[in-house]
Amino acid sequence: MTSTPVRLHSWLRLQCEGVPLAARADSLCRAFQDCPEVRQAVYLSWQPQARIYSHEGAAQHLPPGLGDPLLASDQLLFERLADEGRLDLDQVRQLDCWLSGRLRRAAISYGQVFDLALEPGQAGLLLVEVCEGVSLDWLGWVQDLLTTLLSTVNGVLRGSPLLGHDPQPSLLLDAQGRPLELNAALLALLAERPLTDVSGFLPVNQQVLVRACLEQQRAIEGVEAQFEERILIWTFIPDLQENRVLARCREATAQVLAEREAAKARRLYRLIIENTTDLISRHTPEGYFLDASPASWTLLGYWPEELRGLPAHGLFHAQNLASLVQRARDALEQDGYHTMTYRIRHRAGHYLWFETACRAIRETYTGTVVEVVSVSRDITSRVEAEENKRRLAEVVEANTDPVLFIDPSGQVTYLNPAARRILRLGEQQPMPALSEFFASDDLERLQREGWSTAERDGSWNLETRLQPPSGGPSVPVSLVLLAHRPAGGERYYSLVARDMTERELRDVQQRHHQDELAHTARLVTLGELASGIAHEINQPLAAVVNYANASQRYLQALGTNPQAAERVAQGLERITLHANHASEVIKRLRAFLRKGQRRMQALDVAEVAREAVRMCAWEASNCQVTIEEQLPDNLPPVYADRVLLEQVLLNLLRNAIDANRESHRGQPSMIVLAADLASDGRVEISVHDQGPGVSEAELEKIFTPFYTSKVDGLGLGLSMSRSIIEGFGGELQARRVSVGLLMRCYLPLVGPLKIISGVNE
Repeated sequence: MTSTPVRLHSWLRLQCEGVPLAARADSLCRAFQDCPEVRQAVYLSWQPQARIYSHEGAAQHLPPGLGDPLLASDQLLFERLADEGRLDLDQVRQLDCWLSGRLRRAAISYGQVFDLALEPGQAGLLLVEVCEGVSLDWLGWVQDLLTTLLSTVNGVLRGSPLLGHDPQPSLLLDAQGRPLELNAALLALLAERPLTDVSGFLPVNQQVLVRACLEQQRAIEGVEAQFEERILIWTFIPDLQENRVLARCREATAQVLAEREAAKARRLYRLIIENTTDLISRHTPEGYFLDASPASWTLLGYWPEELRGLPAHGLFHAQNLASLVQRARDALEQDGYHTMTYRIRHRAGHYLWFETACRAIRETYTGTVVEVVSVSRDITSRVEAEENKRRLAEVVEANTDPVLFIDPSGQVTYLNPAARRILRLGEQQPMPALSEFFASDDLERLQREGWSTAERDGSWNLETRLQPPSGGPSVPVSLVLLAHRPAGGERYYSLVARDMTERELRDVQQRHHQDELAHTARLVTLGELASGIAHEINQPLAAVVNYANASQRYLQALGTNPQAAERVAQGLERITLHANHASEVIKRLRAFLRKGQRRMQALDVAEVAREAVRMCAWEASNCQVTIEEQLPDNLPPVYADRVLLEQVLLNLLRNAIDANRESHRGQPSMIVLAADLASDGRVEISVHDQGPGVSEAELEKIFTPFYTSKVDGLGLGLSMSRSIIEGFGGELQARRVSVGLLMRCYLPLVGPLKIISGVNE
């Protein structure tokens, strides 16, 4: 059975049973709208006094026409319909009437209107808009059919005369559970939905219910059905004579939802009572237990049955009993609620800290307190944590080391007295920013790696200096940045600083002592260095003597040789050059032995290395040793003392020359002097010889003072060299290779220039 016959059948029943005109009009329009060719159908009744057609039912109204509504008239349309019975919408739009303007504003142009009186004695029209291209001839047949049905409607379908007047949504179902007729209330319930949606309002097992109703010859009631957010309760009444069933429903959404919420609330209340970790209890106004939740066993060691009839104050600590009970009674009597913190005795004998919120239940008319409901919570851990927090706060306050608390945004939130003292801040001064007492480089390092490292590892260390915001000398400190995550989850940080002023003073004294020892060691090694220095001095002196003798010969030949004067000038120039070289050697020897300050400066490694090569070139040439230089000119400058660095390189080169001479006596050999930028950002200088090398055991000892493999050596050269390089903040290493020995020296790059007090090594 299609939906349209059911719609028409339902309209006929409504028309027959005389339900209100609006319901009949809605039913008829819905029947038309079930046709795929129809866009919309609207019924309008004639208003003789106003002389216009007005809407009936809940269908969407047409917009008002053009002009003054008080002058509106459909009289011309009414007369044309009375004469012709049916008009195309194009014809209506051409008429000078109110409805034509309404059609034009609604953009309705294709279809028909025909005269149809649903209410006896009251004219009306049915407007049907159809899809473009659909023939309009069938609408004439529809008009004839409807007119015929209306003329004979009084004798049609009287089998269920109360269906149309039933205020509850109702419908007739056949033996297979298919809809036959719908009353006006059900049609209103459907609203604009298609008729097929009526099955959604029925129970899902409607066919079974209809069959059972007819077979058992009894009514079935209280069947719940839900469609979207609406809940209906259905009753199925059998009509055995016609073999059909009358189905009636009532709206029960609010009732069912309320019952569900009540049942849910009861279940929730029961779950809360049975599963909450808090103790929920009821008491008499005098404090005796009436009931308690199962949490009483977990918290106090008593089952609820054991607590009934016991006085609650009998479990209180003696120190809390006197004032607590009376204060609670007074508060409940006056305010109706009271919250208290106290100690209560566990069944095992120990005491727990409880926090209890009480509320009084009063008699409705007199206001007398008849019962007290309490919710109690074990706060022993919280009380102990607060006590520990208080003790830790006292420890932080009394700590002699500065302690700072910092929030995730990097703002200082707390300074202990030691931190205020070291930063020279008064008690009332506001919290300073990190940039006010951190150097820019240290602050950048803190932001770049400090926070992330502390988050990942829990802590981060830094040795730096704190600058008081008000000025004055900075304070050397060793900082530890700690990351903390409280129970709330949001991290905060603490900075714990250790004042390193005393250690810095001790370091200065130690460096002074080391410089004194180094000065003594240099005097000891003077004998070892004397031969090399003699070579360096003898070379320019021998050159000076040779050039002086040659100049004397040329002076004697001035009269006979015209070029003799030029030769004498060249000889004097060479004498001056070599004399200055000898003077530089003597100056460096004196600087090496003299006490004073180490002059730290930015140095070009390549330049210093070439100078060291030049100073030992004579010795290398005598031993047939070639020094290959791999010294790039684009290396960054290092931070060191020039004289001491030259002395270290001279020592390494001369040791390499001795090693090559030992392995290649009377034969040519080579030493490689190289410099490069190491992976850790430092400058690396290496000296690689072709000597016999050293054993693994000797490798561990070569930097030990007074250890030497040379017959005439003192064993102080390498130990002094390592001490000098470490004084620059660098590192001196020895490494075994396949041929010879590789010495590597690591030097730091240029930082802030300064002069370090001490003694030259």
